[in-house]
Amino acid sequence: MRAPLAAMHSAKTREFGGRLLAMLTGNVLTQLIAIGHRTGLFDAAASGSATVAELAARAGLDERYVREWAGAMVAGGILDYEPGASRYRLPPEHAPLLAGAGASNVGPAANMLGTLAAVLPSVARCFTEGGGVPHAEYAAVAGAALGDSWRQIYDEQLISGFLPLVAGLLDRLEAGVRVLDLGCGTGHAINLMAERFPRSRFVGLDLAPAAIALAEAERAELGLTNASFTVADATELTAEPGYDVVLAFDAIHDQREPATVLRRIRQALAVDGVFVMVDADFSSHLENNLDNPYAALSYGISLLYCVPTARAQGGPALGALWGRELATELLAGAGFPDVTFHASPRPQNYLAVCRPTRPRRDSPAGPCGAAGDRSTLADEAVARAEAPDTPAEDQ
Repeated sequence: MRAPLAAMHSAKTREFGGRLLAMLTGNVLTQLIAIGHRTGLFDAAASGSATVAELAARAGLDERYVREWAGAMVAGGILDYEPGASRYRLPPEHAPLLAGAGASNVGPAANMLGTLAAVLPSVARCFTEGGGVPHAEYAAVAGAALGDSWRQIYDEQLISGFLPLVAGLLDRLEAGVRVLDLGCGTGHAINLMAERFPRSRFVGLDLAPAAIALAEAERAELGLTNASFTVADATELTAEPGYDVVLAFDAIHDQREPATVLRRIRQALAVDGVFVMVDADFSSHLENNLDNPYAALSYGISLLYCVPTARAQGGPALGALWGRELATELLAGAGFPDVTFHASPRPQNYLAVCRPTRPRRDSPAGPCGAAGDRSTLADEAVARAEAPDTPAEDQ
């Protein structure tokens, strides 16, 4: 039924219409930012004011397409324009966010959102059919760009930003320890650490063969002998040979059985070991996230990637916004009663330093007792996830 004319012209409706227009515009500009990143247009613009012909020549691109792209960039407030001289300029204040290899460059994130958009029909199908979307489908779309959204973050912030938050960790890595990166993706973090800390040995584990292939290729190119990678299910992690440090970057909530994985991590830790978990810094309760500027974006990414890939494995699909509360309960249940949350170099992530009860490594039942022991929040999350996949028309 058509909305009443008066309602269509109300101030609130007009205001909401303006917001929707801004959203649609932002969606298109995000796609064009991804093009600018892929083609090198922003790097070309960062080198100085240019006409369209000069900009196209710098980047080695077709001038007509560059002209339309530049028009959108000016209209969107991303590039400046001098009408008399027909010259385009990337403001120096904008350049760190769009050009170069720094962690603040949003280009890889825009690329990642393009990958998610390409898989949108498969995710939409899950709304009616249930199930999930395997990681391989995303990898096929991303190609060589798989993992790029974290690559520049690791380059700039892993060694100098994330790792120093764990007291004494840099010294231990210098001296030589055994490290596991669980859910290592394309392995860039492992390779950076292996290169920087030659006395330590590093193992990367991930369920995605395409990601591990890229990790191994980079390791071989760097000639690293203290790093290795394996395709494996984290639920099958064994207590031996054991690790002094286990890392998980944005990975636990995507696991098929997160509670089991946390117990396996506890069992695999050496007596003085530490588990370092980086994850999305949100509450487990929606109402507590509404003032967080990253909430809507993160819920969207979780829906388009985290939930469908976890459901494809048959998992509970905790989602990226599983939150500190549920994380704390699951960690305690797995044998990590001592958890300290730190603000990470990225405002949308925390870094949790998790120290286990001791000694528990040789406990056959696992560090948290019976496998069925779960917290209230964990029970609720699993109950929601284990609800039958009922087509919408049957509900």
